[in-house]
Amino acid sequence: MEGRSIGRRGIRSVWDAVAEPRGGSHVKAAAVLEPGRWREFDPFLLMMEDWFQAGTFDFHPHRGFETVTYVIEGRLKHEDSYGGYGILEPGDVQWMTAGRGIIHSEDPLPGETVHSLQLWLNLPKSEKMTAPRYQDLKAANMPARRESGATVRVFSGASGDVAAETKNVVPVTFLDIAMEPGATLTQRLPADYNGFLYVLEGSGRFGVDETPGAANQVLWLGAPDDADAEGSELVLRADAPLRAVLAAGRPIGEPVVQQGPFVMTTVGDIKLAIQDFYAGKFGKPRKS
Repeated sequence: MEGRSIGRRGIRSVWDAVAEPRGGSHVKAAAVLEPGRWREFDPFLLMMEDWFQAGTFDFHPHRGFETVTYVIEGRLKHEDSYGGYGILEPGDVQWMTAGRGIIHSEDPLPGETVHSLQLWLNLPKSEKMTAPRYQDLKAANMPARRESGATVRVFSGASGDVAAETKNVVPVTFLDIAMEPGATLTQRLPADYNGFLYVLEGSGRFGVDETPGAANQVLWLGAPDDADAEGSELVLRADAPLRAVLAAGRPIGEPVVQQGPFVMTTVGDIKLAIQDFYAGKFGKPRKS
C-alpha cells in the first residue's frame, strides 16, 4: 500500500464468546460469530469454538462455502470424499473449499480432546459450485512476520512484507498473532475489508481508540476513519502475553440462505443441494 492513503481502524464493537456445556463427546462450545448476522459479518458466516472428542463430527456434507479450522489444542484427523486427508497439530489450519459439495469428518485422535476454532467463509454465487479443494496448512511451514516482541504467522493474505501462498476464492487475511507485554504491531488491511480479532490468551489495547480486549473476547473492526482511504491499518498493543487470531475479508454483498450444512443464495438452490446430496453427488468418503 506504499504511496496510498491509509485510514486508521478502530474497534466498532466488543463481545464475549461464552462457552457452554454440550454433553457427551462434544464437551462444550462457544459462538464467536453467531450465525444469521449475514450482512454485518460478510464474507464470514459464523465462527465456533469447540472442545470435542472422537465421534462428534463424523462424516457430514457441506456445499456453497469454505471451512477454516484452526487447532488450538489436541490432534485432529481430517478425511473427505475427494481424497483429502491430514492430521492437524496445535497451531495448524485446515482450509477446505466445499464448493459444489463434499462429505468430510473431523475426528480427534483416540483419547484426545481437541480445542479448535472453525470459521465458515461464504463463497459468491458464481463460485458456489466450484470444485472442492483441501489445503493442509502446517504452522511450521507457514511464513511468519517477526517484529520486536511479536510473531505473526500468515495463513492467508499478508502481514508486513510476508505473504502466504494459500489459494483463496474470496480475498481473506487470516493471521495467528503472538505478542509479548509492551509490544506494538501495525497490521495493514484493504480499506473495504470486514474483519475481527479473537483474543485467545492475554490482553491488549486495539485500534485508534486503544479499545481494551482480553481472552475470549471478539473485537469487530470499524471502518477506516478516512472514508476515501485506499488502505487501512490496525494497531495492536499487548498489555499481557497476547495470543489472538485476526480474520478479515472482502464482503460479497449477496443474499445468504442457510440450511444446516448448506449455504446458498436462494431457497431453490438449498433444495437442490439436499437432492444432490441424497443422490450421491457429493462423492463417497473412504474412511481409513
